[in-house]
Amino acid sequence: MTSPATEKAARRSALEKAERLRRLSPTERDMIRVVQDPGFDRWLDQIKSIGGCAHPIYLAGHTTTRDALTGEILRHYDTRDEPGERMPVRCRNRRETRCPSCAYLHAGDTFHLVRSGLLGGKGVTDTVQRHPRVFVTLTAPSFGAVHRSSGEKLCRPRRDAGVCEHGRPVGCGIRHADDDKRIGQPLCADCYDYQGHALWHAVAGRLWNRVCHTLRRHIATALGITQTRLNDHLKVSFAKVAEYQKRGAVHFHAVIRLDGPDGPSSAPPASATTEMLSTAVRSAAAAVDVHTPYSPATGERTMRWGDQIDCHPIRSDAFTTESAVTDSAVAAYVAKYVSKSVGDSGGIDYRITDAENIRLAPVNPHLRALMTMCWRLGGLPELQELRLRTWAHTLGYRGHILTKSRQYSTTYGELRAARAAHQTEPLPESQGETVTESTWRYVGSGYTLAESDIAYGVAEDIANWREIRRDLMLDDSLRFAECR
Repeated sequence: MTSPATEKAARRSALEKAERLRRLSPTERDMIRVVQDPGFDRWLDQIKSIGGCAHPIYLAGHTTTRDALTGEILRHYDTRDEPGERMPVRCRNRRETRCPSCAYLHAGDTFHLVRSGLLGGKGVTDTVQRHPRVFVTLTAPSFGAVHRSSGEKLCRPRRDAGVCEHGRPVGCGIRHADDDKRIGQPLCADCYDYQGHALWHAVAGRLWNRVCHTLRRHIATALGITQTRLNDHLKVSFAKVAEYQKRGAVHFHAVIRLDGPDGPSSAPPASATTEMLSTAVRSAAAAVDVHTPYSPATGERTMRWGDQIDCHPIRSDAFTTESAVTDSAVAAYVAKYVSKSVGDSGGIDYRITDAENIRLAPVNPHLRALMTMCWRLGGLPELQELRLRTWAHTLGYRGHILTKSRQYSTTYGELRAARAAHQTEPLPESQGETVTESTWRYVGSGYTLAESDIAYGVAEDIANWREIRRDLMLDDSLRFAECR
């Protein structure tokens, strides 16, 4: 029989435990629940297998692989044996601000996608290394003077201390550091053409399409043939990525390559040189324009590219070590920006539903003014087709971050399929073909508070180990160079 003193001590202990739990934060109480769950170890293995994805998708179902001839089951998986009877998969979000783990994987896929179109591999013949290739940068025009970082140079030096019609200085004699929040902000917000900026973003995709069409016409002219016969002599392939500048304007980086009539496996005519391609790209970009829909509030505006059009020949890694514009350097540059978004330039990466969202958005006054202009213009009936309100969070730009022509190289789907096949355990030996039957359904997404903290730690550990391996590989390469 339990003594009264023992019962009293047990009650006191239970009350103290309840009081301690009450004082814990919701995350700490959830952490205790997660760690004490019998399936915690298996759940942690699942989160590690998806790289600590920040917002996983949960699926329930099963997959069975059988021998097509005998019906023997070669492999079977069912989520009923998993914690919560579900399986987490990656969210595959390309934006680093939303999921660093999936963004890193997407950037790696982009690197191989672009690099295979320059060096070969992934189904592309390595003879593309000898094809004419250029790396092009097309910028937005100026919509007004903004603060800029120019290293040791002054921002916008002026001999005279002039002012604009609104009484603000037209120059800036400060040397801005790279992290100065004033970089990208207009010298005078009243002089800045926010209307033109928003409308240019809305038609930037059409401008690029017109460059592609006009480029083919200019190449045909340079070769002395008609445009309708161009495909009989060569094809133009490209991969293009969009990047947001500090001023909130998009500019495009593109790899453009000339192939023979049969695509990457055939060589273009000898007269189709890199110099000819560079000249055609510059002339095509300078020639195109797009007219915005007419509205009594804005008129009909003509949109063109900015004056800064850079076009550099791409040198093959196999043939040169001197040029900075090489196959791998270009692929790494494009991959770097494919995981970026307007959020990396101080904007937001979620949709705006009303004007109040713009007022409360955590952005600088310049981007807030751009979003407000998109919202106002989007309300005009004449500009409905531009969908400016839908894309106000991206400052009016509604194009994909990365696009490519069909024959440039491989696809994201093929790269993901190859990675999945590599990570899947090999099937037992079968005498014939196999048949796979799968049934999956969506059952949820995301984490609880504690699960989110654990997943963040997993992703951080993986990133740290990646940096350690990179440093070790660099040290080994330096020691090898010293030995030589």
